[in-house]
Amino acid sequence: MPKDTSAPLTVRDAAERLGVTPRTLKYYEERGLVSPTRSEGRYRLYDEEDLKRFGRILRLRSLGFSLQSVTEMLKRPLEPVDGGHRYSLESLQQIRDAIAEQADALDARIESMRRELKEAQKLRADLAPDLDYLERRLAGENADTLLEQRRKVRVATPGVATPGVAAPGASTPRASAPDASTPGASAPDASSPDATSPKSTTTRKPTRKPTRARSKPGDLS
Repeated sequence: MPKDTSAPLTVRDAAERLGVTPRTLKYYEERGLVSPTRSEGRYRLYDEEDLKRFGRILRLRSLGFSLQSVTEMLKRPLEPVDGGHRYSLESLQQIRDAIAEQADALDARIESMRRELKEAQKLRADLAPDLDYLERRLAGENADTLLEQRRKVRVATPGVATPGVAAPGASTPRASAPDASTPGASAPDASSPDATSPKSTTTRKPTRKPTRARSKPGDLS
């Protein structure tokens, strides 16, 4: 006598018909992809629609689609095309947009986790010398010696200086004289009595006029 295929199947019978294990069916149910009915004794019962849905899931998974993509695909119906069933272009666009949105959300999550990881690594590096000090103190080392070592490390480490205290060897910047090329700096005015341009100190000697020699008596010139 043929088995009635319209009657709901138990998880074991449904798995046998689909060629999978009962655990596989329960897994997809836990993922929210299938929602079978329950008997009065709380047993799972699968009807023909559930089996068709399982068939789609198993086929898509066998083609390598992720569970996230399968979930979006199950939200859209298949349409008959050339003797088979395919998604329409509109459905494909909707599936694509939904998956792209998930990918963008994951990218943002990854970037946030990278920032958190960087901050955690910095904090861990800051705690390392403190932990080392405490462990060495508990091991019996001298406190003054350890503290002096920490001071030397702090001074020798670039960029780790107490605010307001200049690092060793750092020179205090001196105020420079105004530069004529600097905006706002005034250059000496030549017309000013305080101008620094050198004045001419050359004194001209009086020019003597040539004197004629007086002719003497008897001079033939």
